[in-house]
Amino acid sequence: MAERTTIARPYAQAVFELARDAKGYKKWSEALAIAAQVAADPQVEEIIDSPRVTREQVVNLFLEVCGKALDQQSKNFIRLLAENHRLALLPEIAALYEIARSEAEGTVTAEVTSAAPLTDAQQQAIAAALSKRLERKVSLECKIDDSLLGGAVIRAGDLVIDGSVHGKLQRLGSRLLA
Repeated sequence: MAERTTIARPYAQAVFELARDAKGYKKWSEALAIAAQVAADPQVEEIIDSPRVTREQVVNLFLEVCGKALDQQSKNFIRLLAENHRLALLPEIAALYEIARSEAEGTVTAEVTSAAPLTDAQQQAIAAALSKRLERKVSLECKIDDSLLGGAVIRAGDLVIDGSVHGKLQRLGSRLLA
């Protein structure tokens, strides 16, 4: 996986620079998300990798599937990726682009997995605490996992805060065995 990410990084950086110069972060986020979704489809992956299909046919099919979601600049980017046999890297390119975008905008998306649904007040408190700690604007993606028993696990970039009952029991068990 690291190799794919390494290969995708210059493409993501180039798109990020285009978006930054044109002040079009959102436009590129939407275009890359759609293109990444198309590239990740198993049937499209098969066509991309097929030696019986020309690059031009792949591009035409790809652009047809994406429809009007892509502007001319995005279409040109797809053509460039196809010429360099890099269409399959679109999910990695999109992910790397979003990381660069969030750093530039001073934002971060935190994934909160809890045992029960969080109230609006709890979500606001978590977002405010994370925003203070990370010195960024925080948006939350909330998920439910009843195997946690209680509490929550928060992931924001490289930061992981395990405040779940399940995690606490595991740490307690480790201390008792040590």
